[in-house]
Amino acid sequence: MKWIAAVISHSVVFVLGIALGMYLLPIFTAEPSPSAEALAKVQGSADYQAQFDRQRSGSDWLHWGQGSLYLTPKTIAFRGELAPGPDYRLYLSPVFVEDEQQFLAHKAQMVAVGAVNSFNDFMLPVSESLDISRYNTAIIWCESFNQFISSGRYQ
Repeated sequence: MKWIAAVISHSVVFVLGIALGMYLLPIFTAEPSPSAEALAKVQGSADYQAQFDRQRSGSDWLHWGQGSLYLTPKTIAFRGELAPGPDYRLYLSPVFVEDEQQFLAHKAQMVAVGAVNSFNDFMLPVSESLDISRYNTAIIWCESFNQFISSGRYQ
């Protein structure tokens, strides 16, 4: 009987260790946030702005974003916080989406801007071939788990 309890307790600790590692690893490997000056420069020259909040229908206590996104033809900057997680990507969409089902239904129309590797502020370069005016919504999406994080409409 003791061996059954040992197997169960070791299995629980093993599963909890994996889950904790999946949560903490992105935090430990996150890139440093951009400087306040760099963010202010993008903010001051932004053509568009989007608000991210925790109230999106697809966001929950583990998957959320809160802050402001600033878009210029050359740079996209985010001032705020994201729930930590692996393999986040910023997408632009021509259709407003606020949950996983809507994201998956419209993903073919979207463009991936780049990887989000920081959970407190980030900046991404915009490809010269990308016309941000052709889209109206920015979305943070977790590729590893096909999970909606947050979104914001900018036009």
